Amino acid sequence: MTTLVQTPQVRARVRDVLAVGRPAFWVVSVVPYYVGILLATHRLVPPTQDWPRLAVGAVVMGPLLWLAVLAINDAYDLPGDLLNPRKAKSPLLDGRVTLKGAKQIAAGAALASIVVSLFVGSVFTLGVVFALALGWAYSVPPLRLKTRAGFDVAANSLALGTFGPLAGWAAVTPDLSDFPWLMALQGTLAAIGLYLPTTLADLEADRAAGYRTIAVRLGARATYRLGFAFWIAAAGLSVVLAALDAVIPRSMLTLEIVMVPVLVAAYRRLIGPGMTFRGVVILASLFLFPCGAFALTYTGVL
Repeated sequence: MTTLVQTPQVRARVRDVLAVGRPAFWVVSVVPYYVGILLATHRLVPPTQDWPRLAVGAVVMGPLLWLAVLAINDAYDLPGDLLNPRKAKSPLLDGRVTLKGAKQIAAGAALASIVVSLFVGSVFTLGVVFALALGWAYSVPPLRLKTRAGFDVAANSLALGTFGPLAGWAAVTPDLSDFPWLMALQGTLAAIGLYLPTTLADLEADRAAGYRTIAVRLGARATYRLGFAFWIAAAGLSVVLAALDAVIPRSMLTLEIVMVPVLVAAYRRLIGPGMTFRGVVILASLFLFPCGAFALTYTGVL
């Protein structure tokens, strides 16, 4: 009888913890992680003997890291989230998770991330520690990079655009000497272009809470224009890399030239001061087309 009573409670607790970790976000870091694996192995599917280690790395990059950084972010963003209608279903706002509980979840997930990452490799673990430190610096005073315009963008964009593929590479080999930093630059530029519009969705709530984010500092129009400029830079860099046959094969040059105006037009169509996260998701999905072509070309399938 006790087990029957406790089982629904345990399931509800698991659902609440998962809600804090936002499973929909996991793919945002797992995809760059896979790109790093692809760059290191030159294979769409890595060697079977590497699968267990790489799968463990994916667990760290997905559930564990996101749970650690989002739980601590929710804990310190609670005053602002109370003013934000978009966060109305947050587990902390409706009492399913307490403030103390969120901090405990963050600490537990952070510790688990470090311990589990040791099974991948020491270089990978150092990267995880750095990502955790960056995530906590973003949310926790006195640094609280979220409220420091510019640093909020850098923290998120470097974590996704640079750390993601670097982690995938490190999961394959600890030798970073041949890591293609130009691809990290392109990924970071694209991440900035995609991240900046997301700050517009919370602009009014952040302004009311006194959070000096990049959108609060610059205003909606300037933030949009800055994001658009970085998006154009990311798309343009892909053409330059293909023309130089630097990481991106020259055989992709025609596709890159065709895709640049498509991606630029899609940004103007889908992103704006009144945008929703749906537009960012659609734009990011469209960006996967040239990424998929790169994967097939880079690995010799095409």
